[in-house]
Formats: sequence, structure tokens, C-alpha cells
Amino acid sequence: MIFRRKYSVLMVCTANICRSPMAESMLRHLLRREGLTGRVKVDSAGTQAAKGYRPDIRAQQAVRRWGAKPPTRGSRQVTPGDFTASDLILCMEQAHRDRLLEQCPEAQRGKIALIMDFAPEGGETEVPDPYFGNTAGFERVVGLLEPAIEGVIERIRSDLERA
Repeated sequence: MIFRRKYSVLMVCTANICRSPMAESMLRHLLRREGLTGRVKVDSAGTQAAKGYRPDIRAQQAVRRWGAKPPTRGSRQVTPGDFTASDLILCMEQAHRDRLLEQCPEAQRGKIALIMDFAPEGGETEVPDPYFGNTAGFERVVGLLEPAIEGVIERIRSDLERA
């Protein structure tokens, strides 16, 4: 692997207003802590996103309480260009992964994974959608994402060292 540009991570959920922007914010925060901000680009998108919606206020509040700054840009749909531009595409649910695998060129499919694959000790395979719940659901998402993102950072470091 040779990275002549920034290493690129794309977080994916359904509407790109709860889980994926939360994961994007948390990863950016931890990359800053690790001194990797200048080497890694982080973005998020949805498999069924309407363009331009800000992250859910409860998602924004949950990541702020955790210590991260929520994204300011609006939601967007995954595009064909994301498959070639991203080095790692992390889905919140198996349904997202399945949908992307259907759309993705075969040569790019190895980039797509479930984010919870990076926290196997937690016993969860997916990040549940908190949208129709209450604040506790958003806090649970933060709790699930934190160890997974720590694992993602280990993967990024490994990939960058091999570059």
C-alpha cells in the first residue's frame, strides 16, 4: 500500500444523521489525540440519505458529552466515487454492508467492513439505530463506538506503517 494522499475512512449508516456522523466525530477526535489528523481523512454517508440534513440533535449532544465536536456539514448518500476514494468503509449494520457490496466494484469490496468487527471483545456485531428511541440509545451508541474506533485507529496505524 502506498498512500500519496491522506488515508481515507468512510463511516456509513442509513440516513447519515445519527450513527455515521457520531462515528465520524469520535474518530476525528481520537485521531487528533493520536496526532494522526494530518494523515487521515474521515467522512460519513448513508445508504439511503437525503442530502443536506444536519446530524440529529441527540447525536450531536451525545458526542459533545463524550468530548468530540459534531460534524457541521449535512447528510449525503454514498456515491460510486466513495469506493475508490476510501481506504476503509465502515458500516454500522450488516444490511449497510450488504447494500454496499452490491454496488461496489469487485476490486474494492475488501475495504468494506462492519465497524464492530474492530471491537470483537464487546460481543456486538452491529450498532443499533437510536433514532426512534431516547437519549439513552444515543449514549449506548457512543459506548459501542468508542472501543470499535480504538480498534479502527490500530488498523489505520498498521496500514500507514506498511505504506
